[in-house]
Amino acid sequence: MTFKIHTLDVKNALQNYIWLLEHIPSHEVIAVDPTEAELVEQYCAEHGLTLQQIWLTHWHKDHVGGVPALIQDRNIPIYGPRAELSRIPWINFPLDHDDIFEFHGLTVEVTAVPGHTLGHIVYFIDDINTLFCGDTLFAMGCGRVFEGTYEQMYDSLARIAAFPAETKVYCTHEYTLSNAQFARHVEPDNIAIQQRFEEVESLRMIGQCTLPSSIALELETNPFLRAESVEDFKRLRDLKDNF
Repeated sequence: MTFKIHTLDVKNALQNYIWLLEHIPSHEVIAVDPTEAELVEQYCAEHGLTLQQIWLTHWHKDHVGGVPALIQDRNIPIYGPRAELSRIPWINFPLDHDDIFEFHGLTVEVTAVPGHTLGHIVYFIDDINTLFCGDTLFAMGCGRVFEGTYEQMYDSLARIAAFPAETKVYCTHEYTLSNAQFARHVEPDNIAIQQRFEEVESLRMIGQCTLPSSIALELETNPFLRAESVEDFKRLRDLKDNF
């Protein structure tokens, strides 16, 4: 095994996770959407890891808050959406849709997914079946439509749904239980949703992380990926916003 993904639970009100992707032979890591610098620094120090890169999906503070302190006295490549450079001034490797870059031989593909924010991007790594998707897709849910349109968000979710079924989905919040409750409400006859709700509830009762998910699992149990039209998606998103 050459790569490993570490889970850092921020334990904040928004239930953020920071993901660290480690290249095991070198102990070098990428931090994805670092909410807090101190958590990353402490974890790296305890596990003998070196922060090598930062990847950002969008400009919201709970995703970029730790960047200024992490780059102090360090020259670290920061990848992020070119469309949000005005909001994230620390980006020194701005990315556009369909851009490709590498980390220790891994090919990283960038996909634009506007909706939650206008410049939101996700990072897909086919070699390790991994997707870092920020706040666009959640386990059994999706992000709120803040800056974009419902049509944009619907199209962005369709782009994500087209990734290989075995792709592991690393979103950035522990919202699975509340999403599962909503999914059960809108699809009461979906047995897969019922089973997953029970599994998620059991995990959360003992404080366990419910991620990663997978594209296959989301296609079975995520109402937003199962919406058949923009109108259907908008209906679901409006319902969830007031659930």
